[in-house]
Amino acid sequence: MNNTNGFFGNFGGAFISEKLKQEMDKVEKAYNHLKNDKNFLNEIQHIRRSYQGRPTPVTFAKNLTAQTGGAQIYLKREDLNHTGAHKINHCIGEALLAKYLGKNKIIAETGAGQHGVAMATAAAYLGLECEIHMGEVDIAKERPNVLRMKLLGAKLIPACQGQKTLKEAIDNAFSAYLNDTKNSLYCIGTVAGPHPFPTIVRDYQSIIGKEAREQMLSLIGKLPDNIVACVGGGSNAIGIFSAFLDDKNVSLYGVEPLGKGTKLGEHAASITYGKEGIMHGFRSLVITDESGTPAPVYSIASGLDYPSVGPEHAYLHQINRVKYVTIDDKECLNAFYTLSKTDGIIPALESAHAVAFAMKLAKQLPKENNILVNLSGRGDKDIDFVAENYGL
Repeated sequence: MNNTNGFFGNFGGAFISEKLKQEMDKVEKAYNHLKNDKNFLNEIQHIRRSYQGRPTPVTFAKNLTAQTGGAQIYLKREDLNHTGAHKINHCIGEALLAKYLGKNKIIAETGAGQHGVAMATAAAYLGLECEIHMGEVDIAKERPNVLRMKLLGAKLIPACQGQKTLKEAIDNAFSAYLNDTKNSLYCIGTVAGPHPFPTIVRDYQSIIGKEAREQMLSLIGKLPDNIVACVGGGSNAIGIFSAFLDDKNVSLYGVEPLGKGTKLGEHAASITYGKEGIMHGFRSLVITDESGTPAPVYSIASGLDYPSVGPEHAYLHQINRVKYVTIDDKECLNAFYTLSKTDGIIPALESAHAVAFAMKLAKQLPKENNILVNLSGRGDKDIDFVAENYGL
């Protein structure tokens, strides 16, 4: 859906320094070559099958469906990827891209730690150094993933300024990359950032939608009626949506975090409450304060507390192809507990936002309808946090 200049409608682009623009041009040129290179594609396919665990299955959540009532709920099991989330889809691709570019180091940011773990994993597998930037708040909150990154050999650098969360981690990762563009490649964790990042990450994540399309046709003989995915930056959502954008009979729902409420600072619903602006080198919808500066945001899910959203999502909202909705912390936690108990699947708090909306939607639909939820990650990382703050 993007044109040659890296825009999705009026969203996207590369609003960056000339030095960084030169590096992005090199990355884009290499990617455009490699995405059609047979050896490169064969290597990715081999890694996905023999190391990553693809294809991931689609599971009928029979007990959740029975308890909820209404439409049948299916889960695209990205939680079953090696490392426990969808992030490995683009991390393998970005790490391979770095290797083909002759780089020996990967620099990345992480929120909940899923991207950091996946990036550290890909770097270890491909013999690259790995430097991960993570907000101090998230480091304290996501201890299991912090330990995993260190065990995998990554150098973890805390972001100690501002809100000390994902936005600040991205700020620091960009700065570190600019200081070492010769030896390193910045590997962003979502479909945001300056062109060509949104396109590269989208393309690597599109494997989710391609598999899901074939799997649903095989399982039920038709395409899903509804698809639901959580949206922070938006990588898992665009990954599954991408294969169905031209299917007008398939309703697409992106679920944003409403957090504690609708006031500024209580949520991270950038499409619902954001205004058009530029942040981290791209134009999209941004949650800002009265001065137009990106505002502090909040979500119970560290992977969703970002004050903007990928430009393709902003465009899909603008043209009304995807309906963006919100789920608050209480609804998220209820879904987290419910799916764990009904079907023995512990969802990541990020993914639990999508499960929560699917539960609400199912009740409004007849039993003949179905909903496919992109279960973007598993909740092992969140168990300690939930137990300490909300109980089990």
